[in-house]
Amino acid sequence: MPPRREVSAFPLLTDLDVTLLLLCVCLQGFISLMLAKAKEEWDQELVDKQAEKERYLSERITPLHTSGLSLSQLQDLCRELHAKVEIVDEERYDIEAKCNHNTREIKDLKLKVLDLRGKFKRPPLRRVRVSADAMLRALLGSKHKVSMDLRANLKSVKKEDTEKERPVEVGDWRKNVEAMSGMEGRKKMFDAAKSPTGQ
Repeated sequence: MPPRREVSAFPLLTDLDVTLLLLCVCLQGFISLMLAKAKEEWDQELVDKQAEKERYLSERITPLHTSGLSLSQLQDLCRELHAKVEIVDEERYDIEAKCNHNTREIKDLKLKVLDLRGKFKRPPLRRVRVSADAMLRALLGSKHKVSMDLRANLKSVKKEDTEKERPVEVGDWRKNVEAMSGMEGRKKMFDAAKSPTGQ
């Protein structure tokens, strides 16, 4: 007796489809784990940056001890602090001037790129008809040996002469419009559409 196969909840799925679904579920789990790990690392990086900032400030800025200083010593301390503030202010001004210069240069380069782009016209693309054999040959190279004649599997359908069966009535078009207007005209059209199929 052959082994009994379990009936799945999705009977139309093949083994490949089930494998692909499992792979997608695994990928989603992997992606969620990666996102969680990235969030943890980002939080840790923020904490490390804050600690580095505090360490740097504690090294650069020494606490002021003003207690027990005479008036002349306090004035000297103020002059030193004022000189340091001037130095920092000059550095800030220089950095700000460099940033403004760089942003202007970037803006000019962007305008040059746009000008250069405008001078060259993109040629219009032509539609190329490629057969299925040529496409497979291009994709697979010399490995492709089976010809795909897609029209060979089509059924031939005989064309019926429906125009010969229906007599063409030529008449005054105004009478036809008046006869077909209103509910009676719609009923006639419905009956006329129904009668050729019923014969």
